Amino acid sequence: MPFISNYYYYIPICLQAYCAIHCIRRGNQNKWIWIIIFLPLVGSLIYIYSEILSNSSIRKPQLDINAVINPGGKIRKLEEQLKFTDTFNNKIRLADAYLAAGYTEKAIDLYESGLTGAFAENEYAIAQLAIAYFEQERYEEVITTLKKIYKTPQFQRSKAHLLYAKALEKTGATELAENEFKAMKGRYSNFEQRYEYGLFLLRANRPDDARKIFEQIQEEAPHLSNMEKRASRTWLAKSRDELNNIPTG
Repeated sequence: MPFISNYYYYIPICLQAYCAIHCIRRGNQNKWIWIIIFLPLVGSLIYIYSEILSNSSIRKPQLDINAVINPGGKIRKLEEQLKFTDTFNNKIRLADAYLAAGYTEKAIDLYESGLTGAFAENEYAIAQLAIAYFEQERYEEVITTLKKIYKTPQFQRSKAHLLYAKALEKTGATELAENEFKAMKGRYSNFEQRYEYGLFLLRANRPDDARKIFEQIQEEAPHLSNMEKRASRTWLAKSRDELNNIPTG
């Protein structure tokens, strides 16, 4: 249909114009204007994420524009840095880049080789190694690895704790898994963990219990600040979808 085709044609143009005007008004043209011009759709989406959706009151890690446009270039640069200076930090930075690019086995090799000597108990690298193991469905190794940092204060609300619970379920330790999911519950917080707990209950054929989890999340949503809603919007929406899919009666 010509009308629809023309409509989609104008979307990147409108995005490009909006982002160009916005960055000029904000005084960011030196940093952004060429990216927006030469990469109309991708550049505009990156700009919207970095400069509009993220505001100064939300301290998020800065998006690496070069890594998005040319991930291979970032990896080659990190590989050269590691060859020149074989340090723990350089190993972990390259391992992180491998993991993000889907080179999971290479990432695991680097994490494992970095977790030696004085850095054998490095919490960040241990958690990253567990994430890589999980991606390869090596659930027993996920559990063994994360037990090393289980008692650290930051573990309880971390991504690693969620993977620990999911790995326990994958290995058949459902009771232990549920205990971990329960430990991550908290009102007006931990929405991803609670959403995953609801899915766990559905898999355990406990739809009534799952419904309670999803209903509580939806009841809390209107009371969140705008910043909290933005940070949790994925899990709020997914919880709502799951709640609507649970049969009533």
